[in-house]
Amino acid sequence: MKYYIIAGEASGDMHAANLMKQLKMRDSDAFFRVWGGDKMQAEANEMVRHFKDSSFMGIFNVLWNIRSIKKNFTLCENDIMAFKPDVLILIDNSGFNLRIAKYVRLSKLPTRIYYYILPQAWAWKQKRVHTIHQWCHRVFAILPFEKDFYRSYGYDVDYVGHPILDALAQRKPSLIGSEALRKEFSLSEKPIIALLPGSRKQEIKTKLPTMLKVVKHFPEYQFVIAGSETIDLSFYKKYMDTDVKIIFDRTYDILNNATGALVTSGTATLETALFRVPQVVCYKPGYVTYHLLKRIVKIKFICMVNLILDRMAVEELIEDDLNEKRLVKELNLILEGEKRAQMLNDYDELEVKMGGPGASARTAELMWEDMTEVN
Repeated sequence: MKYYIIAGEASGDMHAANLMKQLKMRDSDAFFRVWGGDKMQAEANEMVRHFKDSSFMGIFNVLWNIRSIKKNFTLCENDIMAFKPDVLILIDNSGFNLRIAKYVRLSKLPTRIYYYILPQAWAWKQKRVHTIHQWCHRVFAILPFEKDFYRSYGYDVDYVGHPILDALAQRKPSLIGSEALRKEFSLSEKPIIALLPGSRKQEIKTKLPTMLKVVKHFPEYQFVIAGSETIDLSFYKKYMDTDVKIIFDRTYDILNNATGALVTSGTATLETALFRVPQVVCYKPGYVTYHLLKRIVKIKFICMVNLILDRMAVEELIEDDLNEKRLVKELNLILEGEKRAQMLNDYDELEVKMGGPGASARTAELMWEDMTEVN
């Protein structure tokens, strides 16, 4: 089979790569042409474009780059028509992927279209559930509450579990301990507080400077930035005025040895929780964007941990609340004492709700069964 897969950011890249590995186990003739990141490129036969050259975050950033985005749409549409894939697999990235799904469906290509890691329609633009089902042949949900959400609109989806559990299961045996981490990166003996400012430039720009303001308040700890492999060191340096260590492409090793963390909202909050690291969630989309989102977002929480547990287990500092004073206060609360203990208990419940690993295998099996039945 010829597969065309599109992912738009780091976590999608990781999950798509794991799915590709599982599809290869079922389809010995699998040929992959992809838009994604380094992990997908390692599994693919052909790479069209890296997401670092085609991913734009935030309303104004999108508007500013609208010409580049339109060129990417045209490139992708023409490339799919030339490649004529048997299967199109879309990973999150709804603004781009839903347009591509529509284009391919209307093109009359005999391409089977699957959506894996669904857009967060339960958060805003709920009517996208109709669009997703109109243009896709089958969809695969990774969050436990998504199946009921789609059912409320009259649609059935395949709940496969969260692939982050697969990624952790694969990586944990090879993760290094505190002594090895300290030796490799010349860290001190102080306990580590991890800073996860995100994998996009806009996220880093808006959150990292505020995160770094707390460093001087915790001299008994050392702060380590989990750097994204897609962002150059020079970009981080623009926002760093303190002597903080930055380690690239080793987020799991950092979390494996961290005492606490400041984390940008998104998949990283789940990863941090599954490593049992108490955290404070940081979100700063910008004043105008934030107030626009407040009008249209229909959820009680922004942190995935809180959404799954359906309560405020992890503190969320949003927009104006994301400041030095609040960060210092909340970080102090999770480094020791009652709130730290409660958060660790909440993490236990989270793991139970998410189930075990196997999402990538389950998704690949369902896709393969569907493909072979159609053919």
